[in-house]
Amino acid sequence: MRQRDDMTFPFEEYERRLSELRVRIAERHLDAVVITDPENIMYMTDYQTTGYSFFQALVVPLEQEPFMITRAMEESNIIARTWVERTRPYPDTGDAIQMLVDALREFGLSNKRIGYERNSYFFPAYQQDFVHTTLTDGKLLDCFGIVEEGRVCKSAVEIDLMHKAAAATEAGMKAGLEASAAGVTENDIGAAISAAMFRAGGEPPAVMPYVTSGPRTMIGHATWEGRTVQPGEHVFLEVGGCYRRYHTAMMRTVVLGELSDSMYKAQERMKLALDSLHDYVQPGMTVSDVDNLIRNIISNNDVGARLVTRSGYSIGIAFPPSWDEGYICSLKQGESAVLKEGMTFHVIPWMWGVDGDKTCGISDTIYITSDGCKSFFNMDRDFTVKPDQADKKLIDLGQARANEQSKDDQKDQKTGKTAKQSK
Repeated sequence: MRQRDDMTFPFEEYERRLSELRVRIAERHLDAVVITDPENIMYMTDYQTTGYSFFQALVVPLEQEPFMITRAMEESNIIARTWVERTRPYPDTGDAIQMLVDALREFGLSNKRIGYERNSYFFPAYQQDFVHTTLTDGKLLDCFGIVEEGRVCKSAVEIDLMHKAAAATEAGMKAGLEASAAGVTENDIGAAISAAMFRAGGEPPAVMPYVTSGPRTMIGHATWEGRTVQPGEHVFLEVGGCYRRYHTAMMRTVVLGELSDSMYKAQERMKLALDSLHDYVQPGMTVSDVDNLIRNIISNNDVGARLVTRSGYSIGIAFPPSWDEGYICSLKQGESAVLKEGMTFHVIPWMWGVDGDKTCGISDTIYITSDGCKSFFNMDRDFTVKPDQADKKLIDLGQARANEQSKDDQKDQKTGKTAKQSK
């Protein structure tokens, strides 16, 4: 390892991560692991690039020095960002998987027990098949999740860093709440959120903000499409701020007009779910316990809404196309994973289908402490209500009445009567 003091975390943090990974490698009776998931590579080395669509791998032997396989253009990221000293870059005209096989042979690993992430998005089946048919003297074994075992509980320095991501999340959300108004487009709101996140120190997130209004809030994972927000509608916002690829996320809702009884009830259900979360959640509970707590509260409503998804998911390091670590750990029914100190979750007690045609949300990103949980945020949870943005029909009716009254007043003035006398 090349010791340096200009990485995201202190050098000792990466030494710890490597040491703990090697313990897990030994427990699985492996001689080396081939890591291809971008989040896992970054967790281990601080390496990041937007060019992860090209094959890249970190090979960690049980005893030897680790090495990386990357596209030649990306080797600069290894040199500039990481502690890795051994690299084997391949040219655009070369064969990435052949380079991996050649490097395994070069470092005496071709006849060893080698773990690889069989379920990685970035190591497709045809590439795995090539390794299997070429590296015939070794034994290839699935080790999917071996790095994630370390990632699921964040260290103190990771929690501190996620607070910086949270500052960007809050700045973006505040801007989105302020920008939401009748007559603006969803694009205008998205632009305000993005600009505020980046000005607050945020970096490009794995997913840009979700912005939908009115009936479009019922479309899952939709975001801005140029629609003009109408008076009396509501706006659903979900913002994920990012700092050094670590994320926090939050949902909030804007009501343009008076807060209806149904939307008020939805607001209070979601607030109750989050309050109960902070009152009861602690290490030792299962993720299913937490999901049941939240789901039971949200399901007990008389406004026609339901919780159509899991109630939360692990969040932390992420590259596009998703900001969540839900494949590592999710808050959902039937799961037996146990909460531990340092776990971080985006908790989403949102309500789908209020009055049959509205989706609204209030969410929180939390971290598990030694005796409970804490939020990364300080923002108010209530819906942002803008009563002056009333329903257009009511505006038109009010204007019509005002016009009629004005005509009556003008008639009365002509006849020399006051409005009161004329009535």
